[in-house]
Amino acid sequence: MYVAQVIAVVVILYLLWRVVIDYRRNVIDWRSLIAWGLIFAVFAVIAAFPVRISTEIKDLLGLGRGLDALFVVSIGLIFILLFDTYLKIDRTQREITELTRKVAIELEEINERLKKLEEAEKR
Repeated sequence: MYVAQVIAVVVILYLLWRVVIDYRRNVIDWRSLIAWGLIFAVFAVIAAFPVRISTEIKDLLGLGRGLDALFVVSIGLIFILLFDTYLKIDRTQREITELTRKVAIELEEINERLKKLEEAEKR
């Protein structure tokens, strides 16, 4: 095993450990724990057997070199994660907008009630 592979496996184990800690602290839910665990497991297998995996992916996709295959698959996975992140951010922005509108309406109602009370006290 090359030094780069050992470093990759150590980094992956550290990241997995961080995910478990975040799960125990209730920062992430069990679905995220499983998802990240699977992702890190795949990365660990790729780090341990990069030539064999890249060759299999290369043959499956019909590409010339194994490294090209890993890049193609990585770009595809990154695109999927980016799109999922975009959808979550968009949903969060919509929720924030909706909550802001509700708070603004309620604040306006409270201000109207205060004005009515002040007018009633002046009489």
